[in-house]
Amino acid sequence: SINGKCFDWLLVSRRSCFRAGVRYYVRGIDSEGHAANFVETEQIVHYKGSKASFVQTRGSIPFFWSQRPNLKYKPKPQISKSVNHMDGFQRHFDSQIISYGKQMIVNLVNQKGSEKPLEQTFAKMVSSMANGMVRYVAFDFHKECSRMRWDRLQILMDQLADQQDE
Repeated sequence: SINGKCFDWLLVSRRSCFRAGVRYYVRGIDSEGHAANFVETEQIVHYKGSKASFVQTRGSIPFFWSQRPNLKYKPKPQISKSVNHMDGFQRHFDSQIISYGKQMIVNLVNQKGSEKPLEQTFAKMVSSMANGMVRYVAFDFHKECSRMRWDRLQILMDQLADQQDE
């Protein structure tokens, strides 16, 4: 109940059975475009007979890469050089668009250091795909929100506001 108005709020997460695994061992996509550790989360609000739903998905960056565990705290990501990334990438987003419609990609990886190549490759591939149904926003979460500056998330929210309203 908020301001005396009672409503039902449901939160449901569905984890894909394709490419499930633990962090660092399962990354990227397979040839069918299934992203590792893909999760769909749906918020449903029910108020006076009306329902509204918002769906958000998350998964590994959808091209061919790995991050093999070693004795380092954070192993360096390795982007595969021997495959055509665009085939699986295209399959991934074709499936996303069929299931969910217009896509807003929010990439939260570091834009420097060992994750920089992941962000650059992701941005380049979205641009190469040239699909008006897919929009890409990169937000260096660790840099912007370091030292618990959670108020800096407003920068991201402002970037997404128009698309979210749509």
